[in-house]
Amino acid sequence: MAVFEEPIRRLLTIPGIDRKTAWTIVAEVGVDMSVYGDAKHLASWAGLCPGNRESGGKRMSGRTRKANRYVKRGLCQAAWAASHTKRTYLSAFYRRMAVRKGAPKAVIALAHHMLTVVYQVLADNAEYIEMGSDYYDQRSKPKTVSRLVARLMRLGYQVDLKPMTGNPAHAPMANFNDPPQEEFQGAAAWEPRKDSTIPTTRRKRGRPCKCTERGIICKHGAPARLKPMIPQMLVGEKFS
Repeated sequence: MAVFEEPIRRLLTIPGIDRKTAWTIVAEVGVDMSVYGDAKHLASWAGLCPGNRESGGKRMSGRTRKANRYVKRGLCQAAWAASHTKRTYLSAFYRRMAVRKGAPKAVIALAHHMLTVVYQVLADNAEYIEMGSDYYDQRSKPKTVSRLVARLMRLGYQVDLKPMTGNPAHAPMANFNDPPQEEFQGAAAWEPRKDSTIPTTRRKRGRPCKCTERGIICKHGAPARLKPMIPQMLVGEKFS
């Protein structure tokens, strides 16, 4: 791998990709990206793009197909590592996808995105440029500000926006330990009492409660009833 030390060095600048993953990418994908045409063809070859299954104009499934399992496995592991990095664009991308589609699909989406980054790094002979965790907020800054202001107003705060001088990353955190009086009273009114009968354990949906059959106190909100015990004499007569 000494011949490919320069492409490997550029791949190591991507968060989540270690040396073994870079070796796998170079061994399976190569360093010449002209054979794939564009990043979409590379993602399709690696099996990291959504499935395109249709029948009669109806979309059937978007599950990824079976392809190069080595590249797919390595990039999924790299995506999981990149999702745990701090203040990076890739971790922000993962959180953005996880809210909408869940963690498993977010890992696949991030792996697809990282493969696109790998294509650009190898095709342009350039290093990875970190855009920061606030990339999406800066891209749609007016929309983000209006959403956050509306959320604070619903919580009972009056917001006065002023432009800030200096680096916003080093700004002190605001102290909201003292909420408005109306909100505090409302929260205290809804607090359950100690003698309340609110169940502490929520029963799983679709499964009937069997606490009464087992002879234990029900914790799912049903009345506390115990299973009647069979006298020992009757049990002995049954098996005698």
